[in-house]
Amino acid sequence: MNSDFLTMIGLGGIDIGYILVGIVTVLLIVLILLIVLLVKYSNIKKRYDKFMKGKNASSLEDDMHGVFEDMKLLKTNTDRNKKDIRILYKNMEKTFQKLGIVKYDAFNQMGGQLSFSLALLDENNDGFIINSVHSSEGCYSYTKEIKNGTSPISLGAEEEQALNIAMGRQTK
Repeated sequence: MNSDFLTMIGLGGIDIGYILVGIVTVLLIVLILLIVLLVKYSNIKKRYDKFMKGKNASSLEDDMHGVFEDMKLLKTNTDRNKKDIRILYKNMEKTFQKLGIVKYDAFNQMGGQLSFSLALLDENNDGFIINSVHSSEGCYSYTKEIKNGTSPISLGAEEEQALNIAMGRQTK
């Protein structure tokens, strides 16, 4: 079967059955795509309806303004907290954080190890050592300053041991 129209557009030699099969195939593909899009649209519409349930445009706008105000407040609080934390860390550098104590018997006569050396250091290993010597005549206490983990005054064995414990170089 020849068609004047097909001949006019240059397809006069092609069987019309092939053209119909091609058109039906394209229509099936379009129909499948339409079904897929309708399913996606239905899912989006359900989500939209759920989101808008009980809301009108002005109340939704008010809710969004409230959320933005809350976000501004949270950002302000977060910035203030960061500043406060920096101040706390700065202050903590100067607090005594490290401790080393060694108990000993100063004169090997009293027993009970009543004498002790106590090292207290901050984060920068600055602080002091208290050495308390207990004897039968009384109790005497001495302090030595520590800067960067060292003392300008020579340390006794127990004081050195307490300093090392405080600095984490030696365990008890």
